[in-house]
Amino acid sequence: MCLLPARPVLRPERLTSAAWTRPPEPPRAGRPRVWLARVEDLRDAVAPLAGTLLDSGERARAAALHRAADRDGYRVAHVCLRLLLGAYLGVEPSDVTFVRRPCPVCRGPHGRPDVPGVPLCFSVSRTEGLCLLAFADTAVGADIERLPGSDVVAALTDTLHPREAAELAACPPQGRPAAFARVWTRKEAYLKGLGTGLGRDLRSDHLGASARGPRRMPGWTVDDVAVGGGHAAAVAVAER
Repeated sequence: MCLLPARPVLRPERLTSAAWTRPPEPPRAGRPRVWLARVEDLRDAVAPLAGTLLDSGERARAAALHRAADRDGYRVAHVCLRLLLGAYLGVEPSDVTFVRRPCPVCRGPHGRPDVPGVPLCFSVSRTEGLCLLAFADTAVGADIERLPGSDVVAALTDTLHPREAAELAACPPQGRPAAFARVWTRKEAYLKGLGTGLGRDLRSDHLGASARGPRRMPGWTVDDVAVGGGHAAAVAVAER
């Protein structure tokens, strides 16, 4: 059998407080700009900014989280998002206004987040200790996850596309958590880019579990993102 060449893995830029002190280079046409933030590196830097940069809804959502680690992660992700958007767009970060596009499935107001009137799309994902932020000139979705336990893999495998479930079953048991995380992050990045999120049936799309890279999806470029051991990540960008 002839194997397709392995897809390249995107390497994100490390997000530090210096990133928003000067205008960052905008995304190239059809290619995302991807940033990785470590919560422990930025927690203290964003803490004094959260009260003035985040809007009332964001502050309420952060305060509603029960665990301090989750509150810290939320604030790092959303303060950094505002700071980067402000730097990209040349506006005050606190003046960035977010809206939700209509969901493609039900037309409800919970589709892909957007800043109205600007040619820049974004996506944010976080897991404990890490945040992934992606920017592009077309629709974009990003996802980052810790590798799951074997119980999670067993419970959720049947929710995936049948061919993905078969690919996971063919993996040796010790390799299934990493293979599952590849499938899940590719799929969630793609669905976030579509704007449906998990409202779309996970069985509908075959992104694949192969370590050689995701399957090609019509109209989209989906890439794995290198984020270090114990985690998996992916980004999906709509083609022009």
